[in-house]
Amino acid sequence: MAEKAASGGSALDTVKLVITLLLLAVGVGGFYYFAHEMLVVRVMGLLVVGGIAVGVFLTSARGREVWGFLQGSRTEVRKMVWPSRAETTQVTLVVVGMVLVMGVFLWLLDTLLGWVVKHLMGYGS
Repeated sequence: MAEKAASGGSALDTVKLVITLLLLAVGVGGFYYFAHEMLVVRVMGLLVVGGIAVGVFLTSARGREVWGFLQGSRTEVRKMVWPSRAETTQVTLVVVGMVLVMGVFLWLLDTLLGWVVKHLMGYGS
């Protein structure tokens, strides 16, 4: 009995996923089909159809899993310890400083190697 209920729910979920894909296809197709309309109208239509597709998707088992994952991710992000503004500024300045130092170093190395190659080939007098 439980297997029948699970398979029925699975079939219904498959139908919901197919409906979701069809809605998205209709929305994108409609966006290009009505190319002569104003862009704002087409974008609004695409957003409405996309919102309906997301609503249908969230009613499926896979959609509930995705929603649970997103809620869990949000909870984990809130647990993170973010650097302070001062720490962020200090690290940014160190990175910018190292980029400048490496840029000057590579420029000097390129200049030196160019000078050596010129003299070895007899172009520099």
